[in-house]
Amino acid sequence: MINLSFLHQLDRLSLIINKRVTSNYAGERQSVYTGQGLIFKDYAIYAPGEDFRKVDWKVYGRTDKLFIKRQEEERNLVIHIIVDYSGSMDYGSGKITKADYAGMLGVGFAYMAMKNNEKFVLSTFADDLQLFRPRRGKGQLAHIVKELNGQKPKGTSKFELALSRYKKLVQSKSFIVIISDFLYDPEEVRHAIYRFKDHEVVLIQVLDKVEQELNIEGDFKLVDMESRGVLRTFISPFLRKNYSGMLSDHQGKLRRACSEIGARFFTFSTETPIFDAFYKVLS
Repeated sequence: MINLSFLHQLDRLSLIINKRVTSNYAGERQSVYTGQGLIFKDYAIYAPGEDFRKVDWKVYGRTDKLFIKRQEEERNLVIHIIVDYSGSMDYGSGKITKADYAGMLGVGFAYMAMKNNEKFVLSTFADDLQLFRPRRGKGQLAHIVKELNGQKPKGTSKFELALSRYKKLVQSKSFIVIISDFLYDPEEVRHAIYRFKDHEVVLIQVLDKVEQELNIEGDFKLVDMESRGVLRTFISPFLRKNYSGMLSDHQGKLRRACSEIGARFFTFSTETPIFDAFYKVLS
C-alpha cells in the first residue's frame, strides 16, 4: 500500500531540470524557442519586415542602431515515471517492500509535476508494460495511486523490451525517471536507456538493506522472486565480501552506462527517508 503522508514534505522542493526542453504545451519550463514569452532571451538586429513594436528604443538611443528584444517562449515538459513492478520488487526485509518504496518515489515525482502544472504519467513494467496517458491535475495523481495500490509485483522483468515500447510514446523532450532494483545485465540497461539520450534521464535503484549489505550469516535458502528458483547456500564473511565487490562493480557499470548519455544514477535503500532521497536527486 502506498503511504502518501510524505507528500507535504515535498512542497519544499521543486523539480530541478538542467537542460532546456521543448514541448507543445504552455507552462513553466524554458525552451530554445524564441516567441511571445515573458522571459528576456537576447537582442537581435532589426530586419525589415519584423514587428517594429519590438524595437528597444533605449538601446537605439545609446547605439543609433535598431535592435529588437527577443523573448523565450515558455513551454513545459512531460514527466515520465517508469516503475519496475516485476517479482523481484516484492521483496522487503523491513517495513516496506522495494515496490512500495519505488511506488512512493514515483508518486512523489508525479506530485511535484502536478504542483508545477506539468503533464505527468506513471507506467509500470514486468512481463508487460502498463501504459497510461500523460495528463495534468489531481485526478491523474489519484488515478496513479489507485493503480499502484491495485497492482502486485509479479512476473519477470523485460526491461529492454519495455523501454523499447515506451520510447514510441515520448514525442517531445521529456524528463524521464526509471525506478527499479536494476538487478539485471548492465549491457541491457545501456542499450535500453540509449534510446532516451536526447532527454533528461534519471535512474533510481531501490534495494532492500539486506541486498545492499548482505548483513546475514549462516545457512540460507534463497528464492528467486521472479523465476521462483531456490538456492541453498552458506553465507560466510568471505562470501559477503565477494558479494559487496560484485554489487559495487555492477553499480559502477550502471553509472558508466548512464554517463554515456548524460543520465544520472542513484541508489537508495528502502530505509532511506523519502524526503532525503528526493533532496539528493533534485539538489
